[in-house]
Amino acid sequence: MSGPSRIAMSEAVRRLAAAGCVAPAEEAEELAIAARGDDQTLAGLVGRRSTGEPLAWITGRAAFCGRSVLLAAGVYVPRWQSEPLAERAAALLPPDGRAIDLGTGSGAIACVLLDRRPGASVIGTELDPVAARCARQNGVTVAEGDLFEAVPASWEGWVDVVIAVLPYVPTNEIAYLPRDVRAFEPTPALDGGGDGLEVVRRAVTESRRWLRSGGHLLVEVGGDQPEAMVPILEGAQFGSVRIITDADGDPRGVEAAAPRLDRRRPPRATLS
Repeated sequence: MSGPSRIAMSEAVRRLAAAGCVAPAEEAEELAIAARGDDQTLAGLVGRRSTGEPLAWITGRAAFCGRSVLLAAGVYVPRWQSEPLAERAAALLPPDGRAIDLGTGSGAIACVLLDRRPGASVIGTELDPVAARCARQNGVTVAEGDLFEAVPASWEGWVDVVIAVLPYVPTNEIAYLPRDVRAFEPTPALDGGGDGLEVVRRAVTESRRWLRSGGHLLVEVGGDQPEAMVPILEGAQFGSVRIITDADGDPRGVEAAAPRLDRRRPPRATLS
């Protein structure tokens, strides 16, 4: 199948640039692939993108940690800023360990954990049914519910790694997010309440009883929140707290360890 005409591609780049896209040529190429070489289809996709609709929703795929994940419209788009947390979680996860990806969304982080640790057991938790379906399409085992409520009880106290990319934008800052994020991405996936940490605090408290002795919790937050997370984690008896930075060197999250207790690892259990 031949690609779109040069005229169609040139017009696509022009329209995307006029709409404020920072990489119009690259986005035009991705949209051309999604259009399967048809000029009229490409024009329609460019029109959607020009309104601010996320590119990944239009193409149906998002890049994350060197791999591609399926993405449905309405599902939170995984960000490159989350990649250091995903890689760190994979490094901490034993080859046959257990991990829980809280608020898995499309399942991008869970996919990375399974890629890096194919012998591990990974559960993604998700409240939104559309996102849960998307994660399952990406091969993720999903416990559909709020935080840990649908995780098998047999996992309690025996999880090696919990990673949480949950809503952390303060409510009064939602209005200042980029237009495409503010207008299109699901507000429940962004709004973290007054200080942005309402859901995160619950996750920290509940993680304590699910993690094994010495297990690790990784939480994505933004702005000056990593520093605010230190007393929250220490108050929940987590230790070895460290701040994780993204590829630009900006604070992006925190890592902490659960207290070490004398426990034996139980038999492996799967989600029924």
